[in-house]
Amino acid sequence: MSSLKDIPVGIETTTGNVEPLLHEIRHALRRVADGKEGTVIDLRSLPLAPGEEERIEAVLGEGEVRAEINALGPTVISETSYAGVWLVTHRNDDGTLVAQFIEVTRCPELLKSQEADIERGICRLENELAVRNKVVEFPLDSKDAEKRNYDAQRPNTG
Repeated sequence: MSSLKDIPVGIETTTGNVEPLLHEIRHALRRVADGKEGTVIDLRSLPLAPGEEERIEAVLGEGEVRAEINALGPTVISETSYAGVWLVTHRNDDGTLVAQFIEVTRCPELLKSQEADIERGICRLENELAVRNKVVEFPLDSKDAEKRNYDAQRPNTG
């Protein structure tokens, strides 16, 4: 006769949070489709058992878009197989996972250009064009629109 200690036992730990999280993502995606604001879900703040995060990622799958940002460590933004559902992973310079989010939106916030960056881009491009046209330009502050417009209209006397 066998004893209980001879019977192999596997213990599977689960929080039961995977299915409700997928429902939350579906509701958030419906809100985005209806023109409402997106949702950010912090995966690190949820009570998940070992392996559950991987199960969530497996269900969401991989989409067509992937972007990498290198600022204070690498950040990877990946579209899942569900358009509008993004996985955003932040790591520090050592590669240690710092934060991981599911962002339900048309376009993740980190991929959107900031107003100040756009203004600096305008100034740089205007100066590049001025150099190409051999017009002498002075470095301009991005808020100095009147000066920028005056210089652009000034005739080239050189």
